[in-house]
Amino acid sequence: MPDLPVVGEEVSILALGDSLFAGYGVEPGQSYPARLEAALRGRGINAKITNAGVSGDTTAGGLQRLDFVLNGMKSPPALVVVSLGGNDMLRGLPPEQTRKNLDELLTRLDQRKVPVLLMGMLSAPNWGADHAKAFNAIYPELARKHDAALVPFFLQAVIDKPQLIQADRIHPTAQGIEEMVAATVGEVAKALPAKPASPPAPR
Repeated sequence: MPDLPVVGEEVSILALGDSLFAGYGVEPGQSYPARLEAALRGRGINAKITNAGVSGDTTAGGLQRLDFVLNGMKSPPALVVVSLGGNDMLRGLPPEQTRKNLDELLTRLDQRKVPVLLMGMLSAPNWGADHAKAFNAIYPELARKHDAALVPFFLQAVIDKPQLIQADRIHPTAQGIEEMVAATVGEVAKALPAKPASPPAPR
């Protein structure tokens, strides 16, 4: 399908996250936010994505820098895409701590009246059933509480495809990122607030 012409005012999106946004192990132009911006523009959406991805960031780190990042933008974003919690899980931090940090982060965005798309994560099998039960519930429950859009599992497109994962067995390759963008661009587009209808021209 040919790309649609890009029209309308610029749509500002903030991508707040960890290495999955920062583009660990790939070129800067191959990061998820960079490729997502291109995919949205291919749909005719005049998207401009600010990549606030920091490798190794936890939910506590994301919460700590949220206001600084938002205050540094020229105008409030139309949407904030949040991908945090994977490092909490990998470091074995208590799920209740992850929940508390994400809850506070979403509350602050609610206060600013900024729509959110939450990229969900799942517990790794080695942490056991109790951890999975507590951790996996965080994202859908907080999405419901804060009326945020949700991608249930951000890595779904690559999780069982080792050819799309880097040698560290954690981060997607450039092709893996393309697959993740293809799987989620529709959810991002849907999460963008609808433009108010233009008033009819005077006769």
